[in-house]
Amino acid sequence: MPIGGEDGGLPEDSTAQPDFEQPLLQAHGALQALGKQEPAERDHEAQCSPEADGDGATFVRTCFNGLNALSGVGLLSIPYALSEGGWLSLVLLLAIAMVCCYTGLLLRRCMAASPAVRGYPDIGALAFGAKGRLAVSAFLYAELYLVAIGFLILEGDNLDKLFPGTSLSVGGLVVSGKQLFVVLVAVVILPTTWLSSLAVLAYVSASGVLASVVVVFCVLWAAVVDGVGFQGKGRMLNVSGLPTALGLYTFCYCGHAIFPTLCNSMKEKDKFSRVLVICFVACTLNYGSMAILGYLMYGDDVKSQVTLNLPEGKISSKLAIYTTLINPFSKYALMVTPVATAIEERLLAGNKRSVNILIRTLIVVSTVVIALTVPFFGHLMALVGSLLSVMASMLLPCICYLKIFGLRRCGRAETLLIASIIVLGSLVAATGTYSSLKKIVHEF
Repeated sequence: MPIGGEDGGLPEDSTAQPDFEQPLLQAHGALQALGKQEPAERDHEAQCSPEADGDGATFVRTCFNGLNALSGVGLLSIPYALSEGGWLSLVLLLAIAMVCCYTGLLLRRCMAASPAVRGYPDIGALAFGAKGRLAVSAFLYAELYLVAIGFLILEGDNLDKLFPGTSLSVGGLVVSGKQLFVVLVAVVILPTTWLSSLAVLAYVSASGVLASVVVVFCVLWAAVVDGVGFQGKGRMLNVSGLPTALGLYTFCYCGHAIFPTLCNSMKEKDKFSRVLVICFVACTLNYGSMAILGYLMYGDDVKSQVTLNLPEGKISSKLAIYTTLINPFSKYALMVTPVATAIEERLLAGNKRSVNILIRTLIVVSTVVIALTVPFFGHLMALVGSLLSVMASMLLPCICYLKIFGLRRCGRAETLLIASIIVLGSLVAATGTYSSLKKIVHEF
């Protein structure tokens, strides 16, 4: 079947036969398509691919990059997710990990179909043309924007636990607690969003992976040494909480947006499939350990961020919170910059430094306003996981893969598997989004 799309997609080549490991389109056609790529996408790739101009990243370095992409703030909410679904929902965590790993492999195969594919939006363009690029970009930018808001809520909650009762009076207006820290954190982070290149922020990979391990160790220390113990019994199954649990589980594996960039940064791209398997296995072990630890310690009383349950004044608690605070500081700008770049290109801001700074400042202000309005970390992350992460991590890879390679090429077994993922993903998205929105509205 013809490969590519119309109206801005990659050129058609009806004689080409898809292959999972070899490029589908001829090099000259791919270069032409890449030349038509939107400036915003090229800029985003340049920022996220520090190895692009060199020889490429090694296998080990790419593993660290992948682990950092998957090991995010979802680690803190995973015990809460388990409390929502019950002990048996751990099976769903494993199932989602396997599905997301498989869809990551599908993205790798889609990339192998054309050397012009440099980022996730290019896969949408290869499958559905300009409309596919626009749809994929919209979901990715929305996800990045909401994750940035989640970072501010996370910082406000944890700093308030470290410094309870803090307040500030400005012109008769008293700001205190979480609200104060959200604003202060935004002021500190704001200059990082003005940077023209985020290569350093994009790949603090080793420190990000280390931070995830340290947090799990601190929680274990609090249980064994600091006297918290393992008193939480929990429930075997909570059907009403499954939509929230599934949304949070999916959010933990929402690294698909950066997978194409990681693949393109490798020296040996044919080994990227192994990188994915290693990253998903390692992260699932880490997530599973944190979920079991947190739920055994606090049972159904575990909060949306397990660090908020830790005993006050203990060194392990402070170390866990300080370690938790590092990640958002380094990643907030990485989340916001693609959104800002897209807006700048639409407004034809170009290299107007003052306009770019104004746009990025307004974006930061808007995230602060929403973080102050909807300060429910667990519910927000469940919404992001259900609505956007399910789309980016499950549905879009399957839909694009089927479009690019065709039903006949995929075979019956694979087509049935992909169709099952699409159906189940749609169900998770619908029920999880409804449940999350309902809880957010209820909190008001």
